[in-house]
Amino acid sequence: MRMPRFITFACTTVLAASLAACSGATQPRAGAAGGAGYEVTPTSPPAQGPLDSFTWSLYAEPYTLDYALAYDYPPNTVLANVCEQLLRVTPDLRIEPGLATSWKQPDPRTLVYTLRSGVTFHDGGTMTADDVVASLKRQMDPATGSPWGSAFKTVESISKTGPLEVTIRLGKPDALFHELLAASPGTVVSAASLKREGKDYGTPKGALDCTGPFSLEKWAQGDSITLRANPRYWDRKLAPKARSVKFTFVEDPAARANAFLSGSADGGYLVPSSSFAQLRAGGKGSLLFGPNTAAADLAVLDFRGPLGDLRVRRALSMALDRKNIVKAAAGGVGVPAKAPAARGAWALVPDRTAALFDTLPEPVQDIAGAKKLIKEAGAGGRRITMATSSMAPEISVVANAVQAAGRQIGLDVVLKPVSPDAYSSIFVDPDARDGLDLVITNGYDNTPDPLEFYQYLRTGDFGNYGNWSDAAYDVAFDRANSEYDPAKRAELTAKVQEIALRELPVIPVYEAPYSVFLGKRITGAPTGIAQLYYPWAATIGAAQK
Repeated sequence: MRMPRFITFACTTVLAASLAACSGATQPRAGAAGGAGYEVTPTSPPAQGPLDSFTWSLYAEPYTLDYALAYDYPPNTVLANVCEQLLRVTPDLRIEPGLATSWKQPDPRTLVYTLRSGVTFHDGGTMTADDVVASLKRQMDPATGSPWGSAFKTVESISKTGPLEVTIRLGKPDALFHELLAASPGTVVSAASLKREGKDYGTPKGALDCTGPFSLEKWAQGDSITLRANPRYWDRKLAPKARSVKFTFVEDPAARANAFLSGSADGGYLVPSSSFAQLRAGGKGSLLFGPNTAAADLAVLDFRGPLGDLRVRRALSMALDRKNIVKAAAGGVGVPAKAPAARGAWALVPDRTAALFDTLPEPVQDIAGAKKLIKEAGAGGRRITMATSSMAPEISVVANAVQAAGRQIGLDVVLKPVSPDAYSSIFVDPDARDGLDLVITNGYDNTPDPLEFYQYLRTGDFGNYGNWSDAAYDVAFDRANSEYDPAKRAELTAKVQEIALRELPVIPVYEAPYSVFLGKRITGAPTGIAQLYYPWAATIGAAQK
């Protein structure tokens, strides 16, 4: 999953592979819209003892275990426990040292990383700067076809400058590049294994040789993936409490809920919201919510049509009944979105979140005001075509809500059903957007920096699906991305956020926390989106001594 990008709304359920990033509400809430009480915490109660094994449910089988191609929840959920990055995102959404113990910046275009000594790969080899250089350069090679390649767009060179030192030269200052070394772009694998495995690397036929707390034991294609605890893992604080983890693949949301209730799966992330009530009442475990960096937005795909008029975009936003959307699409667990990037994406400098995000006005439904804007724009009766899909129930819920909002203010919102594969193609293939004006997305950050989300609204960016362009926005973004101090960058990002809210190239809808179900016999899991890169399985153990 990427650098923040937009990805299909299936983020919350049966997400298909696509290009985007996700985020959500992180504030504890005793009662959400619709009376669904929930609280957001970064971790579950700590493990009380070891386990022989546990089973984890994924909503789909990973399409790869190649770190350079892993761009979605299923592969990253597995790889988070097998492979590691130079930096690490913690459960409470902080960035800390990982395989790099420290870094320095002799000038704005140079980053120097000191590597951790004595780290061994699963086959027993010792990690060196050569492995880091090979791992990072591979993502820059067009032959790899890495969706993370754009993260390296400012990189001029990556070189070994000592046995345990790597220096990266940039064409211009790029604060986001450094932060993304805590996600897939910063993954380090054995250079020898890349040569050895060749085309089989990351496939069911190939082996993985990384440094994480678990190693890949077996990938039984179509059935399961099994990981085995790594006895030589360098970080003793995260020594695995379970000897093995078995991942099973259950695509149907109802079948996943039944697996949790029957005990055939001990737990799983991204619990279908349609199952929340059933799981809460089942008495077979705990449904928990954690920090998220994703918000559901409406992405404008065509600025040549009615939505090219800012008044029409504002009117549609004003007409949305966001509170009822939260009830219907998120099981009442969520809040109306104040901005395109969610509150959880502001976790890097938490002491600035209140001033830079919480002070934003709450979105208010205003049908009369929206009708007035439509009249001023001369847009009454204009047609807007929006994609919908059976990929996930939430997509249809939001699409129907948008259609109803349009009808109330005089817009003819036509829903165009597309297959799940075609829906995913909207985010990667410009031709798939032909004839469409609007699509529901779930944009999330891989790091707790909101600027990561906003980079995809720059002129010409791949994630800028409607080719929106605003010179003031681009200047504001570049100014923020050249500032390495997180607090100062947050202030500059607020200006980027202000322009995005004023111009609405994407229309915020709602944000929801991350979800995880833990059966009664296990506990200790991080609850939030950091699980995509944090070795979450290492912290899971027995719920009782």
